[in-house]
Amino acid sequence: MNSQGIQKTMLHAQQVRKTYGYRSNMQQALKGIDLRVMEGDFIGIMGPSGSGKSTLINVLATIDQATEGRIIVEGSDISTMKSAELAVFRRNKLGFIFQDYNLLDTLTVKENVLLPVSLGKANKAAAEAAFEELASHFRIKDIAHRYPHEISGGQRQRTSAARALIHKPAIVFADEPTGALDSKAASAMLGKMEELNRQDHITIMMVTHDPVAASYCSRVVFLKDGLLYSELYRGIKTRQTFFKDIMNVQAVLGGDNVDIV
Repeated sequence: MNSQGIQKTMLHAQQVRKTYGYRSNMQQALKGIDLRVMEGDFIGIMGPSGSGKSTLINVLATIDQATEGRIIVEGSDISTMKSAELAVFRRNKLGFIFQDYNLLDTLTVKENVLLPVSLGKANKAAAEAAFEELASHFRIKDIAHRYPHEISGGQRQRTSAARALIHKPAIVFADEPTGALDSKAASAMLGKMEELNRQDHITIMMVTHDPVAASYCSRVVFLKDGLLYSELYRGIKTRQTFFKDIMNVQAVLGGDNVDIV
């Protein structure tokens, strides 16, 4: 929120369309998505296979480019940016947590986390302080000097999350962040994300197929056939109640039943 206590818009997607192919082989992955993301939102993006959820987050996160429409992030229209300008914007304003971690094997845990700020002109003392805070939060301080192949999947994903947050991005994008983790590590990871969202008002957008993961969110957006199908808001509901609401929508859309943990 700003100094007047007004919640600000972090991202506004307006009639976003994405088409693949050419002429007779054209396929519309997104068919006109309107979505507003407010500061401090923790949004889950769900939908059956082929619904456009991965395409949507890739377009919003500047990994892919929309065919039509506008995407405004913190007042900047990323749809009009050239590649060099977009690269700087991505580095300074966005954070990413991927399913496969995307850590560099030749760097230690600490070096991986500090990589986004080392590419810029960050103050060294401030970067060290930020690392210490995140390393403590994600419980990776004792593995700071190990390499990715020397640590567990859960530790790698927590390292990835710390790296996504080290430069204090406007929005963190997470693409199936718990897909490669066991249930215990996944719950720990999602709990940390929920805690950061609630305490520090970090804005998070997460693609997931898992209703358990989505139940940690404050809002879930469902896609179907490239269009916004429905939305759910958690409000004051317990995670268990919100999970049941998510499952009810999934039952209509089509999805696997799972038990909440």
